[in-house]
Amino acid sequence: MLLIPLIFLIFLSPVFAEQIPDYNNPYSPIFTDKSVYSWTDKVRMIINAPSWNTDAHLIDSIGKDEDHQIKISTSEHSLAPYRFTETDVNSGIFTAEIILTGFSHDVDGDGNIDTTPRTTGNGPTNGFLEVDRDSAITISFEFADGVVLTKSVPIQWNIGKIQFSEENYLSDKTALIRVTDSDLNLNPESLDHLPIQISSNSDVSGIEVDAIETSQNSGEFVASITFTQNLSSSGNRLFVLPGDTIYAKYNDYTLPKPYTTSDNLEIKTFANVDSSIPILQRLQSLPITFSNSSGNSLTSFSTNDQIQIVGVILNQQNFKQKFVYLFQVKDETNSVISVSWMQGEISENKNLDVSQSWIPTKSGTYTIETYVWNSLVNTSPLSHSLSRSIFVK
Repeated sequence: MLLIPLIFLIFLSPVFAEQIPDYNNPYSPIFTDKSVYSWTDKVRMIINAPSWNTDAHLIDSIGKDEDHQIKISTSEHSLAPYRFTETDVNSGIFTAEIILTGFSHDVDGDGNIDTTPRTTGNGPTNGFLEVDRDSAITISFEFADGVVLTKSVPIQWNIGKIQFSEENYLSDKTALIRVTDSDLNLNPESLDHLPIQISSNSDVSGIEVDAIETSQNSGEFVASITFTQNLSSSGNRLFVLPGDTIYAKYNDYTLPKPYTTSDNLEIKTFANVDSSIPILQRLQSLPITFSNSSGNSLTSFSTNDQIQIVGVILNQQNFKQKFVYLFQVKDETNSVISVSWMQGEISENKNLDVSQSWIPTKSGTYTIETYVWNSLVNTSPLSHSLSRSIFVK
């Protein structure tokens, strides 16, 4: 009596068989995670193939059958058959990935090959495929007998980009440098590194810093530097003076056509650095005094006598400061009759005497004005201007 119900239950159990693909309406779109790839990218692929969901209770695979294989190929290399696996039971969506391995090439110009080209793997995640600089990969799926669906995606090199996070920095801030170059994502399963050269007007030799990829397979590299005004450049610290331009660069050896594979291009950018101290407070200018050619103080003035106009500037900051000190003499009609200047650099926490000679040829009242600027081009005052009037007999 117990045998009959058992047999009945067995025959009532559901049975799943492979569905027959629709030859007249093959629905199996192929997708990739990018529309264009670089030569060492990771390629993630999806095939939406509900007709190949053969078992609603199992994770199915497609592509491994020689009669209905999936092939991933370039003009010279291929992976076939390559297995895709279903994302979940009964989903009908199949995925796989491969890593492009490029070709033998020196990426940084040091004379050494930086890639390991190879073609191996059978899926769904162990595939490596050699590719050229300007080519394409093609994913082909024999959906049914005599029905092959394909998807092609181009592969190309790019010209990299480099930029500072800001156009202007204060000297007590940190500068961030970002490089975008997907061709340098040489290992899409780890963080790649990129050396960048950083320099300033005050340190043309500069430093080399290590830019690190922001995430696996991103092709985005970031480095940060700090500034110093009283120490030498070292590590990620760059010697700069307020008013300097800072530069960042690297050489791109992975250039698209019409460049050849042996060409390289310097990719560079710049930003400006200024002090957090307001520019009008960088230096202090003291009232001018007068002396004769022997250096003795003058309190009265006569025509045709040489008068030495003496100024003093004070640098109370902890960094050197370039300057231009300008003397201007005006007569009673406010006309400028003499202009002279000197330029130089004053060390940190130092005082400096500056002087110019002037010989009045006519008697009268004169006004001597002094100005302290950062330069003669794009002038900005480093201290307040001063003036003093004298009478010449």
